[in-house]
Amino acid sequence: MATVLSVSGSPSAASRTARLPRHLDERLIAQGHEVIALDVRTLPAEALLGADFGHPAIARAIALFEQAEGVVIGTPVYKAAHSGLLKSLLDLLPQYALAGKTVLPLATRCSTAHVLAIDCALRPVLASMGPAHITPGWFTLDKDITVGEDGTLTVAPGSAEALAQLTDQFSAALGGRTAVLAAAG
Repeated sequence: MATVLSVSGSPSAASRTARLPRHLDERLIAQGHEVIALDVRTLPAEALLGADFGHPAIARAIALFEQAEGVVIGTPVYKAAHSGLLKSLLDLLPQYALAGKTVLPLATRCSTAHVLAIDCALRPVLASMGPAHITPGWFTLDKDITVGEDGTLTVAPGSAEALAQLTDQFSAALGGRTAVLAAAG
């Protein structure tokens, strides 16, 4: 199966946005994919913002994009666009870092006022990087994502079903099995 890089562009480790890609990772693994998680917030800020291509953490992040056949991009929406943290990483990647890859964009925020952020802000940036295919993205309202005391993530039924379908479409585009799991909330 395919190697998938699952990127969280959230500046907070405890955020719903940071947890959502990890939630989808489980489904992709069950479908036979190798999933590598990359939390942009763990990259050294000075190297990231200073465009230090020689820094080992930055070089590793770039290499992860090169190795991946598929990329999941998760971001919170701030001011009708993807996070500045995610943008700072995307700016360091080669112009065609997504060439030949399949991409699944995800976004979260507290209001449907930001629902077009995937298509109007994130998708054009991703498209400029040359992916073979950008699957339909999904905007999840913060209220539809809950985190239990034990850290488990639950997604409201409507969003869970849509996320399962989109993840399966992404997996199918990568050549994965998609009939393994029912929608997980």
